Amino acid sequence: MKTIFRIAKTELRVLFYSPIAWFLLVAFFIQCGIAYFLQLKGYAGMQEMGGEQLRYMDHLTIKIFSSQMSVFDNVMQKLYLYIPLLTMGLISRETSSGTIKLLYSSPIKVRDIVLGKYLAMLIYSLLMVAAMSVFIVAGMWQIKSLDSGIMLSAVLGLFLLLCTYAAIGLFMSSLTTYQVVAAVCTFVMIGILSFVGTMWQSIDFVRDLTYFLSIQGRTQKMLFGLISSKDVLYFLVIIFMFIGFTYFKLKSGMESRPFMVKAMRYVIVVVIGLAVGYVSSRPAFTTYTDTTVHQEQTLTPNAQRIIKELGDEPLEVITYNNALSRYSWLGVPEQRNRLLDNWDLYTRFKPGISFRFVQYYAEPLDNPQFPFAKMYPGKTVKEAAEQTIRGMGMKVSAFKTPEEIKKIIDLEPELNRFVMQLKYKGRSTFLRVFDDQMVWPGETEVSAAFKRLLQAKLPKILFVTGDLERDIHKVGAREYMTITNTKPFRYSLINQGFDSDTISLGSRDIPEGITALVLTDPKTALSAAAQAKLEQYIDKGGNLLIAGEPGKQTVLNPILQKLGVQMMEGVVAQPSKDLTPDIVLPQLTPLAVSLSADVAKTVKDSLKVAMPGVTGLTYSGSSFTIEPLLITDTQKSWLRKTSLVLDSAQVVYDAAAGDERKALPVMISMTRKVDGKEQRIIVAGDADFMSNSNLNRFDVETANFPFITALFSWLDYKQFPIDTHRPESEDNRVKVSLDDVDLLKIVYLWVMPGIMIAFGAILLIRRKRK
Repeated sequence: MKTIFRIAKTELRVLFYSPIAWFLLVAFFIQCGIAYFLQLKGYAGMQEMGGEQLRYMDHLTIKIFSSQMSVFDNVMQKLYLYIPLLTMGLISRETSSGTIKLLYSSPIKVRDIVLGKYLAMLIYSLLMVAAMSVFIVAGMWQIKSLDSGIMLSAVLGLFLLLCTYAAIGLFMSSLTTYQVVAAVCTFVMIGILSFVGTMWQSIDFVRDLTYFLSIQGRTQKMLFGLISSKDVLYFLVIIFMFIGFTYFKLKSGMESRPFMVKAMRYVIVVVIGLAVGYVSSRPAFTTYTDTTVHQEQTLTPNAQRIIKELGDEPLEVITYNNALSRYSWLGVPEQRNRLLDNWDLYTRFKPGISFRFVQYYAEPLDNPQFPFAKMYPGKTVKEAAEQTIRGMGMKVSAFKTPEEIKKIIDLEPELNRFVMQLKYKGRSTFLRVFDDQMVWPGETEVSAAFKRLLQAKLPKILFVTGDLERDIHKVGAREYMTITNTKPFRYSLINQGFDSDTISLGSRDIPEGITALVLTDPKTALSAAAQAKLEQYIDKGGNLLIAGEPGKQTVLNPILQKLGVQMMEGVVAQPSKDLTPDIVLPQLTPLAVSLSADVAKTVKDSLKVAMPGVTGLTYSGSSFTIEPLLITDTQKSWLRKTSLVLDSAQVVYDAAAGDERKALPVMISMTRKVDGKEQRIIVAGDADFMSNSNLNRFDVETANFPFITALFSWLDYKQFPIDTHRPESEDNRVKVSLDDVDLLKIVYLWVMPGIMIAFGAILLIRRKRK
């Protein structure tokens, strides 16, 4: 060991008695500083602007240090520019000057030479980490509640990457006597390791090996606070391989051996490295450490509990990928390992999940605005598929025809989209991707799918039909398909764990065991038989949601009278600059805010529930405990007794016409005990707040989606959707102003680099004088 340290000390002395080491260290420090202060200045500016900008002031540790275009991301993308310049002379300098022969003839072992020079690079790498740590320490002072766990994980990733590049550079330096050639070879090898993960991805076993060898994205999870054994072992394996290569290269210069013997040494190193890497990357042999303060890189306790209920029984995930669907890129072989990475959260707790991939083509049914005939005019499905598949660089023979896939499974109910079928104990369910920015299902959706496999008692919501109520199977403006049964929509009840169906009270009895009954905006009065069934359901303690519309009070008021509630005559008007006066944005009461964490967040973001056409509710003499959920704002709205004509002149308050300006409850909750169980009922003076047109409107950002989900969750006693919320991030503010940032910029980008340059210059001048 003493020899190794002496060689490392000598190598460091040579390194720091040249300008290159100081220049690169200063350049690296300045690069870190520029990246840090650009981020810090941006968020300090957002904070000083206030208002809407404050909505984006969360998870600042990740946004400033770990996300795309952040400090670590910016630095790591350019690390390959530094290390080759440092390592290019480690051994090539010895071979070009002839001193390598002196080393060979000395009692120093080749192992000591290799490890000593590599140790020198590790120490220099630690100096680069120390340079980065200056800004991490600064962040601890300048960012509120900086997540130190994420920073430790990210620093580990940076150090391992530096060590890996150093091992590659050490080997390349041993191959040539020319330092420039060694540097270029290091660049090339780093490039190869960056892009090898995209090669031969259509061959399963080879794909796993090349993906393992790829250095691209290996630090990504560490940057976000998750340390996995397979990522750490990857770096250690690559380091082992290139140090081994270096050792055998120098060893071959001291002995005369047949070519095959020398070649086999390299092969053995490669085989050992790939074997260790391949085995260590299997889910059953992978361990994880989540360093984030709120365990944000780990399944929430509720999701963990559900996946543990699956036990040791095998779970199979079959991916069906339609070449003609909009998400076909998710299922191509080149993306397969990334797809599997999305399952890492779950394979950590259930390693026995197996995956199978099926490619097919069929007419996609999920985009009515751009139907197949419009997308591929004049082409058959087969012709369009052949054209698309060739463009993907794949063979048509690898895809099943519509007839072949239909013999296996009917995917038309799933709109012939990219979909995953989960199979467990002879049962199956579908897990979908969604038409939003996230695309991939989250913990809530996956947990709901697992619950279906476990045959849990899923909540059943029945929507009353027969009197022109809102329909959950139609896409019309007034209907309810978006919130109930739209499969590509993440927040649709079907994707949140609810089953919804319709029932005609005129022909069927209300079944036992349902979660809630929904009666919304009947256009005609319920028959005596239907009303009797509804009253009997209420008397037995059934949960219920009733929503009416202004102008139809006479239809619902006879039913509501039994509950002690009435819809008021008239309609609420709320004139505004941008919206029609019938669109009311009532205030959420504390009870409404407490319904779910998502609703609380929308209130924090100043979002409201939009109710197009609503009237107030009155209640008295009821056996229920009644609390308002939504109340009108007396400063902005009033109850208008005359009709509200939207294309007329400006709508104004008119007391002479009977208008009333007072706070009106427009949605209420009702609770009482029936046979030891709490009965829950919701009554709303508007039925359009759940309509397709209102949920898909773009003229106002609303809280309707989370609020509607929270209402059904309340009716289900908050069993579904599965609660996968985490505490809000505390690193949501910076502690500096824009003026402070400008001052700090001078200190960190001018003063400190100047001190480093001055120290290096003094050292070099003194060395030159000696």
